[in-house]
Amino acid sequence: MTHPLEELREVALAEIAVAPDEETIEAARVRYLGRTGSISAWGERMKSLPKEEKPIVGKLLNEVRGAVTLAIEERGAKLRAAQEASALADLDISLPGTPNEIGALHPLTQMLDRAIAIFRRMGFALAEGPDVEDEWHCFDALNTPPDHPARAEQDTFYLPDGHLLRTHTSTVQIRTMESAPPPIRVIAPGAAFRRDEVDATHSAQFHQIEGLYVDERVSVADLKGTLEFFFHELFGPGTEVRFRPHYFPFTEPSFEIDVKSKALKSGEKWIEVCGCGMVHPAVFEEVNRARRDAAYDPEKWTGYAFGLGMDRLAMILFDISDIRLFAQNDLRFLKQFAA
Repeated sequence: MTHPLEELREVALAEIAVAPDEETIEAARVRYLGRTGSISAWGERMKSLPKEEKPIVGKLLNEVRGAVTLAIEERGAKLRAAQEASALADLDISLPGTPNEIGALHPLTQMLDRAIAIFRRMGFALAEGPDVEDEWHCFDALNTPPDHPARAEQDTFYLPDGHLLRTHTSTVQIRTMESAPPPIRVIAPGAAFRRDEVDATHSAQFHQIEGLYVDERVSVADLKGTLEFFFHELFGPGTEVRFRPHYFPFTEPSFEIDVKSKALKSGEKWIEVCGCGMVHPAVFEEVNRARRDAAYDPEKWTGYAFGLGMDRLAMILFDISDIRLFAQNDLRFLKQFAA
């Protein structure tokens, strides 16, 4: 004789097998397996059954509940799969997809990060200053005479109020000495602006890292050791570094630096990369006047300063022939530097 639970299972399975949608499936689940469902009600009936029938009916109840639950899950999955297939039926999979491109750091940013990391290892702190400056910070404090060509309107961007766009980040060195007594060891990365005719090697906006180290008994040997280490780290350990005498109003003695490295794609030849020198005593005296003290006594303190063009170094390191490529946002160019 068939047990009522078995009959209930056959009815439930037959109904679930032909359910046309997920709403019907859910209704069947509530009707059979819900708290007051017909299969769940047998759990309460178990209490009134004779002791000898309880194990048999309990086992059958579990089997029926499991079979109906599985049927509901399988029918629901089949209906969902059919619904998804229907939604995709009109999709033309031959159409090209939209590429998900991942951005990368600009080559100048990569160059700055690389240079800053080397100087940080040598104990240099980062310093910042404004792009819009006054003549004192940009020229007077740096011992630049009034008739110097850099101060002419043909070379510098002057604003109507008398301020100007800084022509170098050396202005940050002055601001650092104004705000802090020696010893100091800083680098000043940032943009600089000059009225250059734009061509393959010149731009009206470019990027620099200027460095300044002031302490007792700082010498040319310290300057040479620092910059030789920097260029060896940047271009490779086999890089040759050459110092040539030069003139800058804010350093004395002053040098220009050339490097030669087999690692460079342009070939093994001397390339000018940097200007540097020992801080001129007149710079210290001008800073003292601004500070109204003698914190930078040139009889006690010495220091060196240097300036590196990041655009030029990036062109050398990455073998780029035209500085204008840095600002054109041409993806064909920029993708070459994506990691």
